[in-house]
Amino acid sequence: MKAILPVAGVGTRLKPHTHTTAKALINVAGKPILGHILDEIRKLKIKEAVLIIGYLGDQIREYVTKAYPDMKFQFAEQKERRGLGHAILQAEPFVKDEPCLIIYGDTIFIGDFSQAIHSKHDGSIGVKVVDDPRRFGVVELKGEFITKLVEKPDYIRPTPVIVGVNVINNSKLMFQCLRELITRDIKTKGEYQLTDAFQLMVGSGAKLTTFPVEGWYDCGARETILETNKFLLFRDGGHSKRREETVIVPPVFIHDSAKIAHSVIGPYVTIDKDAVVVSSVVKNSIINANAEVQCLMMTDSIIGPFAKVKGELTILNVGDSSEVEVR
Repeated sequence: MKAILPVAGVGTRLKPHTHTTAKALINVAGKPILGHILDEIRKLKIKEAVLIIGYLGDQIREYVTKAYPDMKFQFAEQKERRGLGHAILQAEPFVKDEPCLIIYGDTIFIGDFSQAIHSKHDGSIGVKVVDDPRRFGVVELKGEFITKLVEKPDYIRPTPVIVGVNVINNSKLMFQCLRELITRDIKTKGEYQLTDAFQLMVGSGAKLTTFPVEGWYDCGARETILETNKFLLFRDGGHSKRREETVIVPPVFIHDSAKIAHSVIGPYVTIDKDAVVVSSVVKNSIINANAEVQCLMMTDSIIGPFAKVKGELTILNVGDSSEVEVR
């Protein structure tokens, strides 16, 4: 089985950080989003992954090949952003008719997927019930099998929604249906959607089931990244060594190379390598590599790599290599 990870997105809601950093490489709880996803894939004994790259794709290549030398990576470029279905179709030359695990590249998932991996049906779709399904693809069931899939419905009621982890055993049929979307120009919200391809599979007689996903954590905006950072630090306990003249309120992740002095750090703070924090109070924030924070009371903030911030502000969203001073 191969994993397919679409990581070609621009990350518009994460600007200014995604001006210079691929969305999948944004740091959360001491590791890029993509790193958390690949760690889960390795737990499933999957050693090969196809990454659909586009914007800042070279950063993705460099990160995965250095950080995961035990895995085999292949890269397919999505030259035009025409929807998730179009992105997944780019993996066909590498996957062909092998079973595949599709995981969205900007979301961290929690759950046991081992049973779904060993399903004997054509595929199994990860779902979670939400009260308002209008932003998601939804499934309707008869017994254990899916009868209908709809992308972004217009109703509000508790509904199982597609959360972005899909096991497809009949990948040959999936790719056929993705090509059919493009040939027939079947679009939803102006894009070729993977959900619509799954519906074509069902219409062709494919047996698709569902499996529960305990939780999924969106990393598409500043607020949701901070919520994900908080959850992961709480779950895993974080990491930090003792610092002189500094109070650490766990859970936090502080890279061993970070320089912290005369500060209060935490809870729910990530500070990456070679960052500097002096005479500051920081909570519920992410400070990226080589950033500097001085004389600041800061909460609910993200500071980009190499940014420098000094003053008395409480909420910041500062891109890399910026310099901010508030008097």
